[in-house]
Amino acid sequence: MDTGVSVVGSGQVGAAPDVLRVSFSVEHVAPDVAAAVSQVTQRTDAVTAALRDQGVDADDISTTTVSVYQEYREPGTSPAYRGSHTLTVTTKELTGFGRLLDAAVGAAGNSLGLQSLQFDIEDKTELLTRARELAFRQARDKAQELAALAGYSLGSVTSISETNRHFPMAESMALGGAAAKFDASLNITPGEHTVQVALEVHFSWA
Repeated sequence: MDTGVSVVGSGQVGAAPDVLRVSFSVEHVAPDVAAAVSQVTQRTDAVTAALRDQGVDADDISTTTVSVYQEYREPGTSPAYRGSHTLTVTTKELTGFGRLLDAAVGAAGNSLGLQSLQFDIEDKTELLTRARELAFRQARDKAQELAALAGYSLGSVTSISETNRHFPMAESMALGGAAAKFDASLNITPGEHTVQVALEVHFSWA
């Protein structure tokens, strides 16, 4: 049987985000699959072109999901098929959301949906390192306290396991009609992005 003490320490570090990710969906309902796919393709291409015109690089526009399915209708009614294409746009221009939204709405009208808006940090390496340091320090302090209570002296570390989580700031917004216009300076607040690391550390007795 292993002797010693196992403890869990956690460390959390926050920083301002430097990346904005926006997910747009383009949908269309048609009486057959071919028409649904064709219309969604045309409108998705129009949204992509509009975003490119706003300075978004092609590499920063990616397909997230594509689907086509038959909608439920009452018996005796004509069948209908819904096509959907979701795009994720990544930009470092955190204040440009209103301008991008306006361009996308102008290209797709009521076929456009805003799925999510998320702030993130592109490179979390430094944050994770700092969070690990805090987590290990907390784990060691706990182990020293428990060792003293039990009348032992703390020895060396025999094992460490890690889990980490990050909490990007996300917002949602309902779109208006096809003619809705959005101010290019539309107020969205990035807030703070948080990275958390938990370490389970086992110390032997000295």
